[in-house]
Amino acid sequence: MPAMRSPGGTAMSRAVRPLALVVALTLLLTACTSDPEPTAGADSTQASQAPEATAAATFTARGSVEQAYVTDAQPGQQLILADADGRQVAAGTADDYGSLVVRDLAPGEGYTFRAVDGDNVAGSEPFPVLALEDTPPQDFYDQQDLEAGLNYLTMRDGTSIAATVRLPQDKTLADGPFPTVIEYSGYAVAPPGDALAAMTNPTGDPLAPASSTAVGSVVAPLLGYATVSLQMRGSGCSGGAMGLFDLPTTADGYDAVEIVAAEPWVRGGKVGMVGISFSGISQLFVAGSRPPHLAAVAPLSVTDDLYSIGFPGGIYNNGFAANWLSERVSDAQPGPDGGQPWVKAMIDQGDEQCLENQTLRLQTQDIDQLLRDEPTRSPALYDDRSTSAWASQIDVPVFLVGAAQDEQTGGQWMALVPELADNPDVWVTVINGAHVDPLGPATISRWVEFLDLFVADQVPQDRPAVTGFGGLLYLQVAGAAAAPVPAIRFTDATDLDSAREAFRADPRIRVLMDNGGDPASPGSLGPRWEVTAEDWPAATATATTWYLGPDGTLTSDVPAESTVSFAPDPAARPRTSLPAGDPWAALPPYEWAPVTGEDGLGFLSPTLATDTVVVGPGSVDLSLASSATDTDLQVTLTEVRPDGQEVYVQSGFLRASARALDAQRSTPLHPVPTYTAEDRAPLTPGEVTSLRIPLLPVTHAFRAGSRIRITVTAPGGDRPAWQLDTP
Repeated sequence: MPAMRSPGGTAMSRAVRPLALVVALTLLLTACTSDPEPTAGADSTQASQAPEATAAATFTARGSVEQAYVTDAQPGQQLILADADGRQVAAGTADDYGSLVVRDLAPGEGYTFRAVDGDNVAGSEPFPVLALEDTPPQDFYDQQDLEAGLNYLTMRDGTSIAATVRLPQDKTLADGPFPTVIEYSGYAVAPPGDALAAMTNPTGDPLAPASSTAVGSVVAPLLGYATVSLQMRGSGCSGGAMGLFDLPTTADGYDAVEIVAAEPWVRGGKVGMVGISFSGISQLFVAGSRPPHLAAVAPLSVTDDLYSIGFPGGIYNNGFAANWLSERVSDAQPGPDGGQPWVKAMIDQGDEQCLENQTLRLQTQDIDQLLRDEPTRSPALYDDRSTSAWASQIDVPVFLVGAAQDEQTGGQWMALVPELADNPDVWVTVINGAHVDPLGPATISRWVEFLDLFVADQVPQDRPAVTGFGGLLYLQVAGAAAAPVPAIRFTDATDLDSAREAFRADPRIRVLMDNGGDPASPGSLGPRWEVTAEDWPAATATATTWYLGPDGTLTSDVPAESTVSFAPDPAARPRTSLPAGDPWAALPPYEWAPVTGEDGLGFLSPTLATDTVVVGPGSVDLSLASSATDTDLQVTLTEVRPDGQEVYVQSGFLRASARALDAQRSTPLHPVPTYTAEDRAPLTPGEVTSLRIPLLPVTHAFRAGSRIRITVTAPGGDRPAWQLDTP
């Protein structure tokens, strides 16, 4: 790797499966100079003629985006969905709330629901099943009025969505128009309580929004922006059934942008979107649907595909992914007895709309179970939930920040960057840090500049709240003093166009290095230096190949052929590197246990003569023979310092049967498995097979005097939140 000088728990186990690994492992790094988705509550049927209706239905039937639903039916009532030709396309039973949702329908006119009771058949009025492109006319959006506080917006399919308008401090709607942003989440984003008061003086108020939504509910209003905190369908006081990033959820985001942008108190008749994690991911779907009055998006800590979180390397993530998905299902339970606490508080206060909006909650999809039931990447389940697919359609300015070692959503989010290549106004910041670090001081000022320039349409303004409140926020998050927040730039620009052009001179890609490395405050939020580029991977990067050598060596010279074996045993290591503690703390209590002996293989380079900066994708390529027909592999890249301390850098994972690659997307540096069922192929015991294990993106400076180690083991023990369900 040519150098660039730096400026300054017990796993489930079955029989142990010994592997023989031929040493032609290649480490490639860059160095910088349809099966249908299951339907909740309904069964698909063979096309046959539905019974003719003999009476008008008393229940309500409507179409949604590639879905249809019934409310107000009799619990247990048998319901048949027929198309315009009277053919039965689905059937199901009304739940205890008298509701039913049918999913995965072809858009079209003339659908009807029919309830069969002996010889009596009650039929609904015909309704259309919508396509995502079936957007309402502008007057549908214009006629909805929002006030400060909690509102209910009507979506194109009739679903009522909760949205809380939060204004800058001490302002009323009469003080507008305001630059305005939307934060869209399935967390408790729309509770109408005082978010700033809850953060500065926590009292357990059920009407305070979740702290994970503070970007919109606290930070944006402090900057002078109005925020609309939009509650995802099927959660909180919103109506509908949760489908987690399904098409109706994306359509809701589109509709909300258009409703909010039409408000007279919104400056310029357009809105931006902000948020981190859940509220960051949702922006990519909405922006990809191209609402006409969306100005820009600023997503933080996102992912590229639901599959890449749920199945890293094709192996089920029964740590963070399983827990997070289970929480979404729990949050979607009907109130007031279940779901998010603010729902009960609102219903207890007499909010009849919130109560009515619980009627479809028993139709919530158990997305965790869907993933468990479909361990391969089924296009029908995942394509609509892939932010990478939507990113290529985004045509508004994007300010994207994420961490290469993100312990929750993972570093694979950087697969979004090539998908945004055709969009000229994209700025990406990569941090070698954790999930919360995108809110750190090195990015927050530029985030404010971006919002001022592309949402508020104004020359950036000084924001004392950023520097003053930022220090308190960072101390609370990381337990350590943060680096100073840089001053807002371009405040002296003579006009908006010149300020935008100055901002556009920033590099498209920033990589913030040695985050937390301030010797005065170890673990504090803030990098020591940065690398910049105009693309990803950087065109100026140089690919370097290392080889496994005999006796555990890692060498840049092609060695003589030899063989080494190990027996992968997930019980040899703790399930995570942080079994207890806070991964966002300044110095988390990691328990990293390298594998020794027969449980894994380690290969160590010679001492590095110069600093070596690695920025980009990579892979570990193996020639492997196994005694079993399948095996799970984890590769770990670390730096071994002269003092013997070992620094975790990055990981890669692969279930060997999922080794087939997408020929169009894979490169010599970055293999991209297809993960589809038709491409799965078992190993032939004893036969040597070539496979490539993609490393998550690497952003690390190996110092002179250190050595590089590659470890090959069973999955487990390296990441603080992921736990892989490996036998």
